[in-house]
Amino acid sequence: MKYRIYTLSLLFAVAAGTTVVPSLHTRSLDVDACPGYNAKNIKKTANTLTADLQLAGKGCNIYGADIAELRLEVTYDDDSRIHVKILDPHNQRYEVPETAFPRPTSKSNQQSSRSHIRFDITPSPFSFAVVRKSNGETLFDTKDHPLVFENQYLRVKTSLPEKANIYGLGEHSETLRLDERNTTRTMWARDAFGIPKDSNLYGVHPVYIEHRTTGSHGVFLLNSNGMDIKLRADEASGTSLEYNVIGGILDFYFFAGPSPADVSRQYAQVAGLPAMTPYWNLGFHQCRWGYRDAFEVAEVIANYSKAEIPLETMWTDIDYMSKRWIFTVDEGNFPLESVRQIVDYLHEHDQHYMMMVDPAVAYTDYPTFNRGVESGVFLKEDNGTIYKAVVWPGVTAYPDFMHPNASAWWTNEFKLFFNPETGIDIDGLWIDMNEPTNFCDYPCVSPEQTAIDRGMPPVAPPVRAPPRELPGFPFTQHKESKVKRRDVEQDLINPPYAIANDWPNGISDRTADTDLVHANGITEYDAHNLYGSMMSVVSREAMLARRPGLRPVIITRSTFAGAGAKVFKWLGDNNSFWENYRDSIAHMLGFASIYQMPIVGSDVCGFGGNTTETLCARWATLGAFYPFYRNHNVQEATVSQEFYRWESVAQAARKAISIRYRLLDYMYTALQLQHTTGTPALNPLFFAYPQDEKTFGVDMQFLYGPYILVSPVTAENATSVDIYLPKDIFYDFETLAPVQGAGQNTTLEDVGFDSIPLHIRGGGIIPLRSESAMTTTELRKKHFELVVAPGMDNRAEGSLYLDDGVSIEQEATVDVSFTYFRGVLKATGDFGFDSGISVKTVKFLGIDKKPRKVTVNDRVLDGGDVTYDAETKVLVVATSLPLTEGFVIRL
Repeated sequence: MKYRIYTLSLLFAVAAGTTVVPSLHTRSLDVDACPGYNAKNIKKTANTLTADLQLAGKGCNIYGADIAELRLEVTYDDDSRIHVKILDPHNQRYEVPETAFPRPTSKSNQQSSRSHIRFDITPSPFSFAVVRKSNGETLFDTKDHPLVFENQYLRVKTSLPEKANIYGLGEHSETLRLDERNTTRTMWARDAFGIPKDSNLYGVHPVYIEHRTTGSHGVFLLNSNGMDIKLRADEASGTSLEYNVIGGILDFYFFAGPSPADVSRQYAQVAGLPAMTPYWNLGFHQCRWGYRDAFEVAEVIANYSKAEIPLETMWTDIDYMSKRWIFTVDEGNFPLESVRQIVDYLHEHDQHYMMMVDPAVAYTDYPTFNRGVESGVFLKEDNGTIYKAVVWPGVTAYPDFMHPNASAWWTNEFKLFFNPETGIDIDGLWIDMNEPTNFCDYPCVSPEQTAIDRGMPPVAPPVRAPPRELPGFPFTQHKESKVKRRDVEQDLINPPYAIANDWPNGISDRTADTDLVHANGITEYDAHNLYGSMMSVVSREAMLARRPGLRPVIITRSTFAGAGAKVFKWLGDNNSFWENYRDSIAHMLGFASIYQMPIVGSDVCGFGGNTTETLCARWATLGAFYPFYRNHNVQEATVSQEFYRWESVAQAARKAISIRYRLLDYMYTALQLQHTTGTPALNPLFFAYPQDEKTFGVDMQFLYGPYILVSPVTAENATSVDIYLPKDIFYDFETLAPVQGAGQNTTLEDVGFDSIPLHIRGGGIIPLRSESAMTTTELRKKHFELVVAPGMDNRAEGSLYLDDGVSIEQEATVDVSFTYFRGVLKATGDFGFDSGISVKTVKFLGIDKKPRKVTVNDRVLDGGDVTYDAETKVLVVATSLPLTEGFVIRL
């Protein structure tokens, strides 16, 4: 017999005799006509407000019985953040656990009088507003939109200005600024091949920034249950944003801004500051699902070297596994000895290696599964049997990453399989399929038959001899072993309000059944959206146990709010379409500038389908300005797309990687700032130009770091692009000549397929390596040049952060601030880390004439150390200043 698992509050309601009115279909009812609540017993302290909320009439009972009594709790956390909770005071309802989302603390001496925003309450009928104190502007207002609070349906609605600028509410592949007229953002993690538009994707980030010329503010709903967030606009009711949530509580954080970057920083204080990447992870990565054996992996490594395209990190997808069982190798095609030789070769050449590990464990008699059974770490049915799904290995078990034994079991599997002495000494980890994905459509009568029908696990390709000699890879061949499988049934729950999950058969379709109960008593119904993040938590612990003190590199697909504090993100299984190429920019900016996951990027050249030479060339140049830069594609009947396959693409890659690597410390510095303060390392144009309304919808250009404007060609096979330049001074990155922005579009012609238009935004000082290199290890030995690009006010500033590149805790660093004004460049800061590197040259841009003399630390330079180009207005000063102390250059 099958039973539904209800939330605790619903069980209590049934026990108390409360009428519960379930409905599987939306009722034709005007929710704005519901009675809402009245606020009683309103109490205020210096930094809190509390009230009791009582149902103001006969409940609508639209998706169940309205809860008669609620509790309102408001806390002024600090000057820029208000925390608002609405919950059932009589029943323990689900809340996101601290293990998945650690809560921030409020300042002990905080007072509401010092806050930049205030919470206004209207008692009868209850509504609330969040108001900016400086100008009295209402930022969030539930007036005329009554609160609905039922066991499996919560509804809050706020009015918005006409033509509201709303950003966020991810993960999605929509435009950066959401269409306020008719957008529904569904929060339910799912396997979303092709990252379709107007659909829920892999991650859940219920936070948004609303931007106005009067300032920006942010709203975050800390709730992991499924929900639809609807943006609507019509003449009768105006513009609004409405939350429709199928469980949990209402747990809001409001952020005052007032700048977009301020909102991002304030959100980071709640969601967690993003983890810092090791330096090497910013290099170029290569992967493919479908490398048939270790010989092909070795061949790819050798071919990149032969083509003189810098390859920092080589990856292998699930191909290396025996029958797709995690923590195994296919001893025929990926014999352990050969894989270890690949890793040794890479490490000897200052390169790195990453491998895929999925969550689903083959339900069969092999060590990882058996140890998991002994530890009790798999999700279970009501009767205590292990729940079964169908993923790549065939019939599988899902680890319960909320189980108290999960971390120890997972860490031990890593210790055994990735042992540097006896196993595969990976440098980073790739976790996938962690929505979690299930290939068995609901209702799944037989996982075993589904596995057979879908050919899971697939048959490995025939073992072959190496196609030719590859120096450094003396492989031997081995035979693979045989094992058995088992079976079990599935079940699910349909909530009365059906969110717009983009699978046909409800919220349990093609994922774990939502009536499963985790070891901590939380149902999958509540915790589904946390699965990828919980896997991220224990995977980080496992990687830290392998290499204590070193920054882990973990690239994940499914994320929840706050995941950036633990792991990094790739944007999933896109296609080799120009549309996906274009969409990747806004998709990336959402994660980097709003969701606080700056190490992010799309599969370069596209994952699914066949790329083209011109698309791959363009994508090689755009991908060089993703923080995470990886070429990756699918196995099935698609062309190989490593950059060296076409000479034009190889040339584009060499050129783009050279620029990226020269800028790597500039970006590393920006990422360190985001790691410590939350200041975004990538920025939409409106972040930098918040008063320029023409920037509000721009999402085909972006700022890489604070000062490099990236404007890729976005039309198929085009060699020209229309770009927007705000009213500001810019400098062409290649020629360094000044370009005056006029606040309008301009057309750039003759942009070769090996090029990407770049400009330096005035006001920045850019540290660049003097030249590129084949690896980041070699790159770190190159000296610097500074590019001083004065703004309209003839000022400029910048910074440079250096450390050992890998350690979580640093014994010493270089942290330098550069300032320029009226011909004087100063460098000040900390110089504790001995990098052995100097600033060899300084290039001053926009200089109208050659100065009569130039001094470096009061020493007058010889004429040969100073050159001037009157056409480009660039002054070059040879310096050779070691980065061990500050300096001053005067023009």
